[in-house]
Amino acid sequence: MNECYYDKRMDFFYNKTNTHTVDEWTGPTLIVVLCFGTFFCLFIFISNSLVIAAVVKNKRFHFPFYYLLANLAAADFFAGIAYVFLMFNTGPVSKTLTVNRWFLRQGLLDTSMTASLVNLLVIAVERHMSIMRMKIHSNLTKKRVTFLIISVWAIAIFMGAVPTLGWNCICDITVCSSLAPIYSRSYLVFWSVLNLVVFFIMVVVYIRIYMYVQRKTNVLSSHTSGSMSRRRTPMKLMKTVMTVLGAFVVCWTPGLVVLLLDGLNCSHCGIQNVKRWFLLLALLNSVMNPIIYSYKDDEMWGTMKRMICCSSEDKSQERRASRVLSTVLCKSTDTSGHYIEDGIIQGTICAKGDLVDKGNS
Repeated sequence: MNECYYDKRMDFFYNKTNTHTVDEWTGPTLIVVLCFGTFFCLFIFISNSLVIAAVVKNKRFHFPFYYLLANLAAADFFAGIAYVFLMFNTGPVSKTLTVNRWFLRQGLLDTSMTASLVNLLVIAVERHMSIMRMKIHSNLTKKRVTFLIISVWAIAIFMGAVPTLGWNCICDITVCSSLAPIYSRSYLVFWSVLNLVVFFIMVVVYIRIYMYVQRKTNVLSSHTSGSMSRRRTPMKLMKTVMTVLGAFVVCWTPGLVVLLLDGLNCSHCGIQNVKRWFLLLALLNSVMNPIIYSYKDDEMWGTMKRMICCSSEDKSQERRASRVLSTVLCKSTDTSGHYIEDGIIQGTICAKGDLVDKGNS
């Protein structure tokens, strides 16, 4: 029976698998890494929060497609949380982590990626339902959309927890991987192949939908006299989704290929030298998505801009109101002082006048 090492710290597993951590991340290098990481994570939090708020605020976005787009932004927001946790638990700190803390670190990353991937699959289904009927939006009810969103996160959390539930190498050190010292190589092969196959299927499906929309739009434009903007709306939405999908595939595929090579035990592939750059590329995906939404969708950009402008205007109005109020209070205080003084003087004059009148009488 194999011995299990749940009570060991991560340095035990790193040494057993000959995994190198970045011990040189100290001093100025560490400060630079933390500054860039903090900037990107703040941008992820703020921009994706704006996307979600825009969908909630603008009634034109109260349709299944935009609800799912907001859920994709929520997945990117969650990815920002995962990167913040990773940022403070990587490098030389990795060796000091407990097994459960390391599982949490990797589980957050796996959950965020799965949430984005499954959400893109659900959007593909929604687009297919609407496009086949040549409608801008599908007939999915709010209950069904809510069920789909809950399902997305349930699947993502489960996939992120699979290694914690038992598919790991803590009880069999000989099958541990190099990049993830307590993940078994078989799990890395499963994880990377599954995601790469889903990538390929989604790209094929989206291309077919895009070609169908383009063909139908050209046919309808030559036989109908409807609004040109209305006919182009399905195509615009498809271009937005395909751009998001393309960015997702480009940013995540290199990292998945590296994981696959590690799962196949490729010792001469130099995967340790490129893992940090591919992780940074995956981080950039969560930065790019809000930019794509605002660039491809004028209504989204307009709503976000109005929200930012209104927020700044409200703050300036509050400052102006407080200044005006303080000025009024000061003036009223001064004026009331003058009124009191005038009242005293007038009262004295009146009193003297009454005495004079009594003396004359």
